[in-house]
Formats: sequence, structure tokens, C-alpha cells
Amino acid sequence: MRVLYWAVLPIAAVVLAIFAVSNREAVAIGLWPLPYLVELPLYLLVLLALLLGFVVGEFAAWIAGRHWRREVRRRGRRIAALERELAATQARLQEVPAPAPVTTALPPALPTVLATRG
Repeated sequence: MRVLYWAVLPIAAVVLAIFAVSNREAVAIGLWPLPYLVELPLYLLVLLALLLGFVVGEFAAWIAGRHWRREVRRRGRRIAALERELAATQARLQEVPAPAPVTTALPPALPTVLATRG
């Protein structure tokens, strides 16, 4: 992905530079209800429109990702609670003394006479 980025970035920069040099004429911009006119070079107007579109798109993506951010926070809280529970259980296990080993005698083995009968 990084290679693709570095392959496209210089091409895009050259295209934008050529566009800016080729479109330096001033363009009058007015918004209908307002009586003001603003004159900007065409390349600046296009670049500002691209920047505005990028910002609006990023904002829309941020709003759309709120579900995933909420899920990450919820899972983080769950993980923290489980880690606290694990630590408490491990501490409790450290406090309990180990049970004494069971020493029961094994039953006597069958005599060989009984084992060979069929």
C-alpha cells in the first residue's frame, strides 16, 4: 500500500501543478442571496472545492464509523473487567493452601491363581 501511495503521489502533484499553472485566470464567484462577488483564480477555486469535498467526506466517514468506535469502547471495558476478575481469582488461589496429597492404599493385587482362571 505504501508503494502505491508513493507511486500515485508524485503523479497527482505534477497534475495539480500543471492544472494550477494552466488555469490562473480570475473567476468571479457570487452566492445568490448575497450581493458580494469574489474573484479567485480558477485553480484556487477548484482546489478549495476539492478540499471541501475531502473534509465533508471525512466527516461523513467519521459519523458512519461511530458504531465501530462504540463497539471498541464496549469491548475494551469488557476486557478490563475480565482482567480484574482474573487478577482477583488468581489472588484468591494464592491465598488458599494446597490440599494435602491423598495417600490411600491400593487394593491388593489378585492372586495369580485367580487371574489365570477363565
